[in-house]
Amino acid sequence: MQLFRARDILNSLVLGLHPSTQDELPKGTVLEDADVVRALLVGIASVEQSMTRKSRRAQLPPNIGRTWSDKENAQLIDAFQAGHSAADIAERHGRTVRGIEARLEKLGLMTAGQRVTSDRFGAPVTSNVSKDGIKVTLVEMPKPDTA
Repeated sequence: MQLFRARDILNSLVLGLHPSTQDELPKGTVLEDADVVRALLVGIASVEQSMTRKSRRAQLPPNIGRTWSDKENAQLIDAFQAGHSAADIAERHGRTVRGIEARLEKLGLMTAGQRVTSDRFGAPVTSNVSKDGIKVTLVEMPKPDTA
């Protein structure tokens, strides 16, 4: 059953209408019980939440959250070293710019300071720097996204 149809049926029942004909339901049915109406309203909220989640998910790139294969890592490295932007790479790989930058950082090809996106979990981002034989770990607190 489609979520839209399920929501419409539940809405009709809350209003005391037959879902198919929209005729008023007879008096004295269980639909006049306040707890039943509340339960139907909870069902409507749940269906609408599922619809919203499904809509948001449809707007995301197809490979978001998927494991990176060795082949995809190699393609990412090649594209980055060829000078392609993170946005172009993200589009080609079906991922977000944040995902591309995170992967490049994990592979050691990008530092936290080079990213245009931030760590969405708010954890400090660290990078190791070496100068004149002295190793230093830099800790950078990500700036909150304002977009």
